[in-house]
Parts: sequence; C-alpha cells; structure tokens
Amino acid sequence: MWPDSQDTQALLDDVRAGDAEAVDRLLARHRAAVRKMVRLRMDPVLARRVDASDIAQDVLVEAHRRLKRYLKDPQMPFHLWLRQMAKDRLIDAHRRHRVAARRSIDREQPLNVRLPRDDSTRSIAMAICDSQLTPAAAATWRELKRRFEEACRALEPQDQEIVVMRHFEQLTNSEVATALDLSPQAASMRYLRAMRRLRELLADENPES
Repeated sequence: MWPDSQDTQALLDDVRAGDAEAVDRLLARHRAAVRKMVRLRMDPVLARRVDASDIAQDVLVEAHRRLKRYLKDPQMPFHLWLRQMAKDRLIDAHRRHRVAARRSIDREQPLNVRLPRDDSTRSIAMAICDSQLTPAAAATWRELKRRFEEACRALEPQDQEIVVMRHFEQLTNSEVATALDLSPQAASMRYLRAMRRLRELLADENPES
C-alpha cells in the first residue's frame, strides 16, 4: 500500500540537499496511499459528506508545511508520519460531523474500519479459516466476508487496529510497533492473539462442523 521506503529515503535526501522539486515528488508518490488509508477508515456517514481525496489533500498540505521540522527530527518513518497526520485529520472530521454520535471517538482509539472490497479482505479471511469450517462456508465469499467483518468488530480495539494495519494497510510488525508505541515483541504477540481470536469467533459460528 505504501511506496517503497528506499525510494522515499532517496527523495528525503534530495529534499535535505535543497531540491525543491523533490518535495513535490515525495508528496505526490504518497497521495494514493494516504487517500486509500483515509477511505479505509472513514465512517460511512462521514463519507457521504466529505470526500477522502479532500482529507488526503489537507494531509499533504500540512505535511508540506511541517516537512522541515520533520527532517530535523524524524522520529518515525515518513509514511508513518503521514499516516498519523491522516488519522488525526479523520478523527477531527468525525468529531465535527458526528457531534451527536452515541460513542465519542478518542485519539487513542482506532477509527471505525470499512474493510475494502478487494483481494486483501479475501486473503486474510481465507488465511484464518481452517479445516474446521465447512467447505460450503469457505466457498461462499459473500458470507465469509460478512462473518469476517463481524468477527473483526468483536476484537478488542487495539487488536482490531493491528489486524487492519497488518493486512489492509500492509504495514510490517516493526512499523505497527512504532505507530502504536509498542515493542516489536508486544506488537507480534497482540497480532497472533488477534488472529487466534478471529479463528475462534469464526469457528463459533460453525459449532456442528
């Protein structure tokens, strides 16, 4: 999902060297990934009022403004820095547009996730489905997707966040650990626990299998 880190680092080096055009290239190559991340996490109600491209553009404008400060003290990889700004923008948008919502959205909690309609959903769903599931359930994609989404929503907030980050944002365990301020070992353990819980939730729907 996110651009190659080596190419990004080369562009960051060019920016440090004073190449003004490198700034535009750097931000342009991350535009699609930021937009995809925003769309993935945007609440359906908000999506009817705000375009994901507009939020992505705001993020890139803010990144341009703050880039020099980031380069002086890059505490995380560039794409994780962009991702955090995008997440903060989304949280602010939800707060503005859903003030009357029953459940407030806090910065320390993950946003509601709309699982994408692409092969990434199929791959993780199939990955956690073992032989205990009936062949009919495994073969019926629509039903499998529905069950998988319900199982994801039943996870603890941080476990759901880790699953989304690993499988839909395609971040590595190390990147997840950095973004969530966890040790790599803790992030890995939470991921394995989340996947085990997903298997249990899916198996519970097939008690006779």
